[in-house]
Amino acid sequence: MLRSILLSAALSACALCLASWSIETDRSTEHTHGLFEIREEARRFISHENAKGQEQWDVLEPNLKTLVPRCAVPLETQWTPKSLGRSKLSVMVICTVAVPNSVMRRWDVHVPVERKPN
Repeated sequence: MLRSILLSAALSACALCLASWSIETDRSTEHTHGLFEIREEARRFISHENAKGQEQWDVLEPNLKTLVPRCAVPLETQWTPKSLGRSKLSVMVICTVAVPNSVMRRWDVHVPVERKPN
């Protein structure tokens, strides 16, 4: 009985921690690049695209499971090439040089977009 009470308390504590996490709080650190900054870079790109006056787009959330090392150079952005086989249109946020780490030297994160309603 005590074991189930402790398990329930632990699960409740985990749920509270996860509920307080969001892209707004996922900022870059010394070692990781935050989803907030990645999304903001995609928003800048889409802002420039929307200013061209053709189709209008909204940026959605990147995959919340994404974890990448901090980028050592400014991020780059472009439309995700269709050749990558993604089913929906997205912006590719690219890091060409990550800070030294044992996992990856470069990375890209695909941030989905959708057309703004008319």
